[in-house]
Amino acid sequence: MIKAFIIVSMTADGKIARNAQHAATWTSKEDKKFFVERTNQAGVMIMGQTTYETIGRPLPGRLTVVYSRKEISGVETTTLEPKALLEDLEKRGYKEVAICGGSTIYTMFIKAKLVDTLYVTIEPLLFGEGMGIFNEEINVPLQLRSFKNLSENVLLLEYDI
Repeated sequence: MIKAFIIVSMTADGKIARNAQHAATWTSKEDKKFFVERTNQAGVMIMGQTTYETIGRPLPGRLTVVYSRKEISGVETTTLEPKALLEDLEKRGYKEVAICGGSTIYTMFIKAKLVDTLYVTIEPLLFGEGMGIFNEEINVPLQLRSFKNLSENVLLLEYDI
């Protein structure tokens, strides 16, 4: 079966954004570097339309799949259930996908029990209020696989699910 991982950056108080339109310009250059390397390695990025709009363009070197009912130039759009989407991507020869947000997409894939790994970059910021990784109650045990500093102040955690 195709492997799927969640890749997310959050503040020290657990927020992935101030609101749905908040672009990820607040994350560190170290996090951006890890994101590019890891998503390039996977070859496929899956995200929601709002997350895509905060990026504003397809990223080179990988297939971008956006959950949307409308066509978006330069990316593939879908309304498939997560399992059907992963089966389709696997049939096309993909071995791994990155689930890139936002909260609704993270929640869809984690609830479908299709995620193998969770990468969390902890940024040295506090938002107070904002969006969490998931937008519904979930209960998923994690096993810490590794942790490392991406810089003096930025921490990367890798969990097995």
